[in-house]
Amino acid sequence: MNTVATGIQLGSATVHEAAGRIGALPSGIKPLDLAMRLDAPAFPVRTPPGDNLWLHRAVHAAKPGQVLVVDTGAGFEYGYWGEILAEAALARGLAGIVIHGGVRDSRRLVEMGWPVFAERVCIRGTGKDPHGRGTLGEPVAIGDVEIREGDVVVADADGVVCIPSDRAEEIRALSAQRDQAEADHIRRIRQGESTTAIYSLP
Repeated sequence: MNTVATGIQLGSATVHEAAGRIGALPSGIKPLDLAMRLDAPAFPVRTPPGDNLWLHRAVHAAKPGQVLVVDTGAGFEYGYWGEILAEAALARGLAGIVIHGGVRDSRRLVEMGWPVFAERVCIRGTGKDPHGRGTLGEPVAIGDVEIREGDVVVADADGVVCIPSDRAEEIRALSAQRDQAEADHIRRIRQGESTTAIYSLP
């Protein structure tokens, strides 16, 4: 599976906790395949509900290595993304897509191995209104998280977290420390200690 690294190479849950429990996107956004992972800078996209013209534009506006992070305006019941757009994104060297909406051609997308994180799978088609209002590279809000271009997107089987770019180095270090601490806790558990003792729980 494709993973594009920016330095944070830890699990989404670890990064979320280490960051102070910020940046978690809605839990309904999941990978099409549990092996898919992302670690890449964001390119935000806003598209009108039920219309994917701005996604066609985004594929050519985003820089290689970026991940499309798409706000569909809560128009969930559409398949905005499929095999054709994924092939175009691969050709452009994009890292993947995180979409608060539906995708289709799901079996083929899994076979391609290119990371796709979506709120659902939906066969319903979209329009391409040249007058539809959307944005490329401007901040978007998904759930209670604002995503700006360049923010770090870490995604895996557990979910998706977006970290402000100006905190990436700090959170990288905190995430590594947390990962090391958890490895030590596992070692202690295997030696017979209880979780209540390790975490000083009542």
